Amino acid sequence: MDLRRSKREWAADAGATLVAAVVGVLMLFASLDSFPEKENAIIPDLAIGTVACALFLAFRRARPAAIAVVLMIVQIMASTAYGPAAMAVFTVAIRRSWRVTALVAAANLGIITTVFSLVSLDRADFRDGLVTFYLGYAVLVSVGLLIRSQHQLIASLRERAREAEEGQRLRVEEARLLERERIAREMHDVLAHRISLLSVHAGALEFGPDAPAAQREAAGIIRQSAYEAMEDLREVIGVLRADTPLTGDAVVTGGERDRPQPTLTDLPALIDESREAGAHVRLDARVPDPAAIPARIGRHAYRVVQEGLTNARKHAPGSHVRVTVETAGGELTIVVANRLLPALAALDLPGAGAGLVGLRERVDLVGGTIEHGRIGDEFRLRVSLPLPARPGHDAGPDQ
Repeated sequence: MDLRRSKREWAADAGATLVAAVVGVLMLFASLDSFPEKENAIIPDLAIGTVACALFLAFRRARPAAIAVVLMIVQIMASTAYGPAAMAVFTVAIRRSWRVTALVAAANLGIITTVFSLVSLDRADFRDGLVTFYLGYAVLVSVGLLIRSQHQLIASLRERAREAEEGQRLRVEEARLLERERIAREMHDVLAHRISLLSVHAGALEFGPDAPAAQREAAGIIRQSAYEAMEDLREVIGVLRADTPLTGDAVVTGGERDRPQPTLTDLPALIDESREAGAHVRLDARVPDPAAIPARIGRHAYRVVQEGLTNARKHAPGSHVRVTVETAGGELTIVVANRLLPALAALDLPGAGAGLVGLRERVDLVGGTIEHGRIGDEFRLRVSLPLPARPGHDAGPDQ
């Protein structure tokens, strides 16, 4: 017995049961016309018919063939059971194959023919009764099979629609991959040539025989930065051409790593690089063992400090920058703070730019938190990254 039906299904089952009850009552009155002596058996007949209708309502969907077999036997004992038995055959035609339907209908008609042959009816009444039942069952089976065909057609159309949606999704995904490859080619063609020219000219200035020492140092920084920009460009192009989705750790085409990714142990080198470029940076590292920090977390921390220093150089050149890195409460906390320029201290700072938006996406990947904004006369960037209970090294490439 299946009680988990929708309101529409309950309404359909109640309607079918009502039709079965009406047909059963009509059969009872028809039998009273032919056999008046059955008037004393009306109440038992109605009781059996009620039980038959209840069984039909309960098991119509879960066991259509089984309930049809039970009701075709029950109809031998009560005229009111003819209605539920006929509707059970109708249900079998809707919910089972035509072979099962033909077998059940033939068995039911066989029982009806046997019952009619055992009852004292004249030849005309016997013939008319069988013709009525045979035509009625033919109509029920035909309508049931048509409804079944309609259900199968609707299911087929739904499956085709699902396949069409899946095909559309695959075409969109293919178009997205092609667009990523096109962007990668454009980035390579447009940027690689200009960056390589920048590196060549910086090298010429660095190794020029008449160049002053300060100029050589500045040219060396430019040449090194151009080289690293080329490496970053190569990494981004590899990500754009990768076939796998961009998740927490993007993969590089072919699974190769073009160069080692930075970790927390590389943070002092980043600070020294900024100092060589003229920035005033103070690093306050309170991490007992930077090498024990998982590579994935350390890589994100490195990028956070890198973006913080870049923002300080762009928006507050010459300002003193304080970088604090510490572990506490199962988190790695990074704070990058710089004093605002006098011209900007009295102004409301604009919202986060693309760099801070990218940082927020990066922090969200590992379940961290990020805060940024003006506090007094400082602009402060604060990021907390959760540390795993048992840190493990993740050497996957950076996004």
